[in-house]
Amino acid sequence: MSRPENQQRSRLVEILRRTVRSGSVVSDGPEYDAARRIWNGAATARPGVVVRCADPADARAAILAARETGTLLSVRGGGHDWAGRALSDGGLTIDVSGLRGVTVDAGARVATISAGTTAADLAAAAQPFGLAPVTGTAGSVGMVGLTLGGGYGPLGGRFGLALDNLLSADVVLADGSVVTADDEHEPDLFWALRGGGGNFGLVTSMRVRLHDLPTLLSGLLVFPWAQAGTVLTGLSDVLAESPEELTVQFGVLAGAAGEPVLFASPTWSGDDVRTGERALARLDTLGTPLVSQVAATTLPDMLAAIDAQFPAGRHVEIRTRSVPSLTSGVRDALIHAGSTLTSSTSAVSVHSLHGAAQRVPVTETAFGSRDPHLMLEVIAQWEPDDIRAADHRAWAHEVTSALEPEALPGGYPNLLGPTETAQIAHAYGPNTERLLAVKRRLDPENVFRAIALPVSPTPLMSGQDR
Repeated sequence: MSRPENQQRSRLVEILRRTVRSGSVVSDGPEYDAARRIWNGAATARPGVVVRCADPADARAAILAARETGTLLSVRGGGHDWAGRALSDGGLTIDVSGLRGVTVDAGARVATISAGTTAADLAAAAQPFGLAPVTGTAGSVGMVGLTLGGGYGPLGGRFGLALDNLLSADVVLADGSVVTADDEHEPDLFWALRGGGGNFGLVTSMRVRLHDLPTLLSGLLVFPWAQAGTVLTGLSDVLAESPEELTVQFGVLAGAAGEPVLFASPTWSGDDVRTGERALARLDTLGTPLVSQVAATTLPDMLAAIDAQFPAGRHVEIRTRSVPSLTSGVRDALIHAGSTLTSSTSAVSVHSLHGAAQRVPVTETAFGSRDPHLMLEVIAQWEPDDIRAADHRAWAHEVTSALEPEALPGGYPNLLGPTETAQIAHAYGPNTERLLAVKRRLDPENVFRAIALPVSPTPLMSGQDR
């Protein structure tokens, strides 16, 4: 570290120790190491300083200190961003992961959540009331980061994306002011927060809509690889004809012996259980499943199952493409992906945007793609001591390259990595210019930016981590 950098860091620490009242300011030791541990074990960034927040005032103090000293800033929430943008290498990381309060107003069907709340925290708090939030598929993901960037999940067909269920947000802006954004107050900011990411400030709390959901049917079907082509062809019909209450996540993973298999994870969120049972039973007829386990369940149990499949600490690289439908070209790319798997823990997971999520006009929120589509999450994953890391990364790139001729422009902002500049340029569709205008007004000095991304005219791929 050069002398000017040392001086800047010393000044930053001096300001933080004076202004951070309840939390801690750390640059080494157990607390620092805990803050650096995020979901992707391959992340190597080392923040110069970490503020572990005990309340929103700590976050505000850290933002002002970073701005005063010109220090690069990042926000660590759930720590699930695969590209490691939770950590500011050599800069200041604001760690809000300890702020995990949830308050449920069952009568109003609304939950108020703190900045570090995970999907599992929220689902568990709502479950005793027969209510459910709209989350992603994994419980350990931070709800704030997920919601700001989008939020595909098992309830999306009936209730929309996670961002469609955001009612208001308390935000610390770059100048230290604290605002509440909703339909009536700071409406431009509220619009931008729903799909534009955490590029406009640090969200310290959110109010989110909950839904009556006394019964949920879900499970897992696994088909042998020899039937992959037939099952995928049948799935294309199922997806085209599915009611909004049925959301089917599907894709490719490795079976018990390391062989590729095709999986389908359907979720029925409708009120009519018998109709749901018939809809899910149809998937059994697409082939001869090796596993068929579909039953009544709860959202907390569903989220826990995904966490077990993708535990923290493994090394991960993710690529994403969105496609209009399950065409023959997409089916061929999925079969190629399974046939060339390089790791028994890698997978391709396909998420659907349909039903309620597609009925929202594309310019009503900042989320850039509302036409029905499938979002493919190509997950290369391996153990830390695996010497074939380059092969696993190459597999992910090869799969997404095979999908490119079928793909829509852009991609899912929560998954786009630092090198995907062509996709980033189109990620927000017709909403890019309005997002940039909001950014220029609220954060003209670009305090909230993606540390792991190259500087570009569109600094809109950063902010509060999942």
